[in-house]
Amino acid sequence: MKLLAMFGWWAILIRGAGCTINDFFDRDFDKKVERTKSRPLASGALSPAQGLWWLGVQLVLGLGVLLKMNTLTFFLGFIHVPLVFAYPLMKRLTYWPQAFLGVMISWGAFMGSTAVTGSVNHSVIHPLYISSFFWTLVYDTIYAHQDKEDDAKAGVKSTALRFGDLTKQWLSAFGIATILALALSGYNANTSWPYYIFLAIAAGQLIWQIWTVNLSSPADCGRKFVSNQWFGAIIFAGVIFGKFFA
Repeated sequence: MKLLAMFGWWAILIRGAGCTINDFFDRDFDKKVERTKSRPLASGALSPAQGLWWLGVQLVLGLGVLLKMNTLTFFLGFIHVPLVFAYPLMKRLTYWPQAFLGVMISWGAFMGSTAVTGSVNHSVIHPLYISSFFWTLVYDTIYAHQDKEDDAKAGVKSTALRFGDLTKQWLSAFGIATILALALSGYNANTSWPYYIFLAIAAGQLIWQIWTVNLSSPADCGRKFVSNQWFGAIIFAGVIFGKFFA
């Protein structure tokens, strides 16, 4: 429970730092996008200097959490931070910034393993990492469809613009990869039968959001993006019950 609480704080602080640095780098782009033009830095409610001060607070608090971890976990967390900073720049360079986000945001799979065992269980953690990578491609591509018209005008790249009318086919492939990787990770971890029941339910939720999302409706894309909290909660419950009945 202590590690769970520590990682919860780490996730909040570093996710927050990622949002801050993203809004700092994108403040000029955000002014041109209807959905983001009211963000504090884009609207001028906060100055860039104030944003950087807040970023510093988040990073210092995050460092405090890391210092309570073992050495390997601290090292993994430390090298994770530059990835967080680099992500906002990717949308200027490639139509696959969501892939870089998947690389960055899935890092917790390695940190969780090292915090608990002191090492990385490759047969369990690599499939878990891969599942998170492909899941990120699903939900963040849906998210990117909210702003695709404004992004195209502003010169911002995304998988939503890259995939276009073939988005649902791409998302379906990513969704299949997500579920298969989660199944492999659970199998290699000797997780018991309840995990696979929850995994099947999660697969149904993923199918529902991919095939019912209206990619021309920013509001529906936003709702389907948020629904991924339920996908994550279902998988988390499956892990708990799968270990409880082991």
